[in-house]
Amino acid sequence: MKAKVNSSVLKGEALAPPSKSYTHRAVVMASLAGRTIVKRPLLSADTVATIQACRALGAVIREEGDRLIVEGVNGKPVTPDNVIDVANSGTTLRFMMAVSALCEGTTVLTGDDSIRTRPNTPLIDVLNQLGASVTSTRDNGIAPIVVKGPLEGGEAVMDGSISSQFFSALLTACPLCQTLTVVKVDGELKSRPYVEITIEMLESAGIAIELVEDDNGHLSFIIPPNQSYKLTEYTVPGDFSSASYLLAAGALAGGGLTVRGLYPNKQGDAAIIPILQNMGADLEWDRERGEVKVNKSKLTGVTVDVSMTPDLVPTLAVLGALSVGETVIENAGHVRYKETDRLHAMTVELTKMGVDIREEPDQLVIRGGGLHGAKVSGWHDHRIVMALTVAGLVVGDTVIDTAESVKISYPGFFETMKTLSGDITLE
Repeated sequence: MKAKVNSSVLKGEALAPPSKSYTHRAVVMASLAGRTIVKRPLLSADTVATIQACRALGAVIREEGDRLIVEGVNGKPVTPDNVIDVANSGTTLRFMMAVSALCEGTTVLTGDDSIRTRPNTPLIDVLNQLGASVTSTRDNGIAPIVVKGPLEGGEAVMDGSISSQFFSALLTACPLCQTLTVVKVDGELKSRPYVEITIEMLESAGIAIELVEDDNGHLSFIIPPNQSYKLTEYTVPGDFSSASYLLAAGALAGGGLTVRGLYPNKQGDAAIIPILQNMGADLEWDRERGEVKVNKSKLTGVTVDVSMTPDLVPTLAVLGALSVGETVIENAGHVRYKETDRLHAMTVELTKMGVDIREEPDQLVIRGGGLHGAKVSGWHDHRIVMALTVAGLVVGDTVIDTAESVKISYPGFFETMKTLSGDITLE
């Protein structure tokens, strides 16, 4: 599907979509508990992949209006009857690698072409250290992955530089082990806010996790054994990652835009608000009401460290391209391991649009100005498509292919933009 995007003035109100990250975790934790009601979940391609995977491991999940009713496995997932296909969802793959290791039998996990290029070696190694038997069929750390339980617990060390999902997966599964588990982080823990989301939700589900940081900044997770999930009801909050496109569009092409459903929580991508303010955006956040109001503003380039907020990179690249001066997006090497290499993808596509952008191993350097419409590729990546749509709404005459990929995290993205007077045609 292609999206034709013309210059527009966005105005009105929009409700931020439910959080993808929180929905994934709520579904998995509910599936490991007894009976749980998950309110206002995001039903996108990625989260549906998690729902299907949890069903394969024994949970009964049904949709009733804007909620999910989950009859969980009470800490005892069953060996699936068939291969689990996680589609395009890296989160599903990593969480299910750990959860399926709790089964006595063997589980096979695979996914689409993108999933079969994404690295999992650190998680494979640690699951093996903790008693499971995990291999990749091509012996390269990439799906298909074969998991044989049971996961027992113990001590392990894992590289923190590739994906926080590895740690979130272990924190979710290891409380059900028979032995105390201690996982030490080797190096810096990238995307740490996502792990903090996991811990926040585990606590709400009655699970105890101790995070220890020594004087040198080295992190360890201490996970007591033989715990039980006691999640009975959970409401998914609004998603700052998805809302970043709305807020950026409001700052670049807005005529008075309000985004509702954005309350303070552990989401690292809430950083989009102070980043926009630092760039000079006319933006106000009413935390109690969960409302952000933003108007079109003259933005100035900034330097942003995205080690904790990798999903903001495409949005920030577009903001930098439409700002005065230089924007540097640094500590971004781990962004290369997403659905696509997002540093390279944004460099290629924004160059087509006339942007002076330089790709380096761990950063992007962008000089604002000169942006014009063009035919660009979305790289089958939802965040690339949505970011380029924001650029198109400013400069017009932009055609983006693989636009259907927005279904991964924000199925209603184009409809929302149209409601806000965005001139977008899908074909």
